[in-house]
Amino acid sequence: MARVCFTVQVDPARLAEYRQRHDPVWPEMLREIEASGRRNYSLFLRDDGLLIGYYETDSDEASAAYLARSEVAARWEASMQEFFVGLDRRADEAATVVPEVFNLKQQLGAL
Repeated sequence: MARVCFTVQVDPARLAEYRQRHDPVWPEMLREIEASGRRNYSLFLRDDGLLIGYYETDSDEASAAYLARSEVAARWEASMQEFFVGLDRRADEAATVVPEVFNLKQQLGAL
């Protein structure tokens, strides 16, 4: 299982509107995320606009490929593009992956 953490920058002047767009996310987009194989998906947003995302999946490559082919995901990403700073492509493709350096369960299992 892959555990993926990523960051992207949201325009700090548009945080309230960004939060509103996620409450709720389109039902068809929720189903596409699930169908892509992503689980335990969460987004966290700091007051300075730093967005931190986390999800688990069996294959991040397969999940990303599924969403890249999805018409629903393309519409969602296009509708959200205006909120991100300094991106020249879809946020889900341009996000910076953060390497994992510690995992409690993994280290406890090694004891």
